[in-house]
Amino acid sequence: MDDITPLPALLGGLMIGASAALLLLLNGRIAGISGILGGLLASPSRETGWRVAFLAGLVLAPLAYAGLGGRLPPVSLGASAPLLVLAGLLVGFGARLGAGCTSGHGVCGIGRGSPRSLVATGTFMAVAILTVFLIRHLAGV
Repeated sequence: MDDITPLPALLGGLMIGASAALLLLLNGRIAGISGILGGLLASPSRETGWRVAFLAGLVLAPLAYAGLGGRLPPVSLGASAPLLVLAGLLVGFGARLGAGCTSGHGVCGIGRGSPRSLVATGTFMAVAILTVFLIRHLAGV
């Protein structure tokens, strides 16, 4: 908590909100990452181009930032590869079960005043808090 940077955090939040709003206004689509990826994997369609561009932007934006001289935070993973794979699969299962992910429900749904998204996001957060508590304090991982 010593390295809190309010201005970059504010700018990042504004950029996320602007991109979600623009995708909704210009394309009529919700910026939910699991839905965008799921639609891309489901079958080729006329929506393939914007889906690939959106996902590529998620990967390429930090690289462009670093290329322009920005400093990326160090990445350290405190878990084994099998545990990370299991966690990723569980998150993917939860996103399908919840009919969306934190970006679709948390960023876009709450911003649109969706009661379903409010419940989904509250559930995501409660389960995340419980999971971290159980893993860190009871399992000692």
